[in-house]
Formats: sequence, structure tokens, C-alpha cells
Amino acid sequence: MPSSRLSLAALALTFSALSAQAADFTISSRDIKDGQALSNAEVFNGFGCSGLNRSPQLSWSNAPAGTKSFAVTVYDPDAPTGSGWWHWTVFNLPASTTSLPAGINAQGHGLPAGAVQGRTDFGGSSFGGACPPAGDKPHRYQFVIWALNTEKLPLDAQASGAMLGFFLNASALGQARLTATYGR
Repeated sequence: MPSSRLSLAALALTFSALSAQAADFTISSRDIKDGQALSNAEVFNGFGCSGLNRSPQLSWSNAPAGTKSFAVTVYDPDAPTGSGWWHWTVFNLPASTTSLPAGINAQGHGLPAGAVQGRTDFGGSSFGGACPPAGDKPHRYQFVIWALNTEKLPLDAQASGAMLGFFLNASALGQARLTATYGR
């Protein structure tokens, strides 16, 4: 077999092994369930919504080999903005982290040392719950745990979701996703 075919075969086997490993990477939560509606605890308090604005408990397991850190994003692709809505970003979570407690506040209480909460589309650097426009169809809220090949991203608490997304996609080894819904 020519060397180019061997290289393609090796690449295909490597991709297949990485895909299988990433498929084992999972997320779970005591507070939210995949495909189910969020509770009032995860709804924003403002913009016409009156929820508790509490971040949910999240756990993950079976991260891909070589994971050096994690990030968490919460994103609404259905927001009527043309670019979605970033509800929460957390990055520079150490590789030893496998869960986050519910109720992480703006000061980061409950986050491991060194973790950073980035700026959301609400304008702050903390969890911002669901709050779709009244009468709109229920929106999807994508809770994603990103396994990264770097210990730290070169960003701070002012980093936008789009900027973080750029770095996440460049460093991702895998992701685990849970999608909940909410409408009013």
C-alpha cells in the first residue's frame, strides 16, 4: 500500500479512536434533565423574568485522555439576536474537576481556585438564567462541558462568549452536552 494510503488509514483509525473516546464523555445534573424544561431556579431575575437565577449543579465523567482543563458554557441558540445568547461561561477549571455545585455566585463561590467566569450577554461575569421573550416558542439551553488540551486559556472575566468560543474550538478534545428548554 502506498505511504499516502497508510497515512490516511492511520488518520482514520486515530479519528475513530478519538471519536469513540469523546462519545464516553458525559454530563449530568441533579437540577436539570436533558430535553426537559428548566425550573424557576434556573430562570433569570430581570428582563421581565422573576426566577431565582441560580446556576445548576453539573457533573461530568470520562473526559478524553490528555484533558488538561475544562470549560463550561451555557448558550441559547434560539435567542432572537442573530447570534444566540451566552448565559454563562466558566473556564480554566483544573483537569481534576468533575463537578460544580449549584448556586455559584458572581464572586465565584463554589468554583475551584483559578477558574474564571467570563462575561455573559446580560453584561456580567456570572450565571444568567433563562429568559426568552414572552410568547416566544420554548428556547433550548445548551449546557456544554469542554475538555481542553491546555491548562489555561489566555482570557479574563471580560472575555465574551464569542471570544471564548474561538479558544474553545481551537483547544477542544471533546464535549459533553445537556440541552434543556424554557419558554414563557
